[in-house]
Amino acid sequence: MEAEETKAMLADLIWLNAVIATELIQITENVSALLREAPPPESCIRDHNRLRAEALRIAEKYHDETSLREHLTGHQ
Repeated sequence: MEAEETKAMLADLIWLNAVIATELIQITENVSALLREAPPPESCIRDHNRLRAEALRIAEKYHDETSLREHLTGHQ
């Protein structure tokens, strides 16, 4: 595998891992809301938003795909 192929593959994997991470955060919030029968605590939502932003920052650093940003801005 050539260096450019390796670089592209790693960029794709970083992006994919960011997608997985942000979806797991959303699943955690949804399950928490269902179990509590109320929204998660504000402190958790703030922390989760910071984690999403960091995952997005990392993903966009290596991959210029915009669909993750578009998807994340649609999450409630």
